[in-house]
Order: sequence, then C-alpha cells, then structure tokens
Amino acid sequence: MSRSPRRLPSPALVISLVALFVSLGGVSYAVTQIGTSQIKNGAVTGKKIRNSTIRSRDVRRNSLGPRAIAESKLRVGFATGAGNALTSNGFSTFAVVGANGVIARGRGVSSTVRTGAGRYQVIFNRNVRNCAYVGSLGVVGATPPGSGELSTAALASNVNGAFVRTFDSNGAAGDHSFHLLVSC
Repeated sequence: MSRSPRRLPSPALVISLVALFVSLGGVSYAVTQIGTSQIKNGAVTGKKIRNSTIRSRDVRRNSLGPRAIAESKLRVGFATGAGNALTSNGFSTFAVVGANGVIARGRGVSSTVRTGAGRYQVIFNRNVRNCAYVGSLGVVGATPPGSGELSTAALASNVNGAFVRTFDSNGAAGDHSFHLLVSC
C-alpha cells in the first residue's frame, strides 16, 4: 500500500491564517470590552456612522435640536388628516351668503340670518371671537357681483358669531350677497 506524502502548509499560509485569527479576535474583543465610557466625547462624528443604523429609540428625546432635521427629509405621506396650510384650522371656516340671508355654501357654519337692511349674522360651530374676518361682496352663482361695500366684526352676543354689514355704492345700507372667510 502506497501512501501519498503529506504536504505541510506553506509558511505564507500559516502567517495569513494567524493574522486572520488575530484580527477576528481583536474585533470580538473590542465589541465585548469597549463601551461608552471608553469613547471620548465628540470622537464619533456623523460621517463615521453608517446610514440607517441609529433609530429614534437610540437618541435621547429632544436632543437633536430644531436645525438637525432637514425639511426636505420630512415625509408628509402619513399626515392624511392635516390638510394643507390653508385648511388646517383657519381658512377652513367660511360662508357664502345670499342677499336674503340664506347660506348658499360654507364650512363650519351653523346658521345665517338677515336681521335688517344690509345686516347679517353668521354663526359658526366653534368660537371665532379672536379670529380675523375677511369679507367681500360676491354672488352665490357665477355672475359678476354688483358694486358696494362690506364691513365685518365679531358678534357681541355670541362668541361663535360674526356680524356683517353691506352697503351700496353711496354708503347706504343695502342687501348684498357676500363671502366671509374666518381665519383663526
């Protein structure tokens, strides 16, 4: 029976294997032995952190500051109920009222009434006392409005109400349809 001669590994292979085991041992030693107390403050910078490795639970609450988050990185896809800047909680309240005091359309309006010549009350479903009222003469349909003037104020008898007065071109009280926008 003939035996094949046993070959010993070359010295280069032995040295490379020893180097591999030492390097792996050093990494595992570092992982188990180096903690936060051994890392100098400011030593780990943003460039040294791999993307997607730090989660919100790893960062202390309110520690990033207002300038740390770029607006271009914010995702708004999950804010379905937010609307937009004009409808979030301000310009979403409006009324289009005919010259007879009847509401044609609106949002957040409880009732409207004509109380006299050119005098109207618009009641909303929330407190609008400290809001801004923006009004303009306008029609209910798709025809051009007539000329005249309009003034708005908070309704003294109800915190949910706005008072609107309309005038003709000469300044006399007159019935006109109008658009009222409430911004809080």
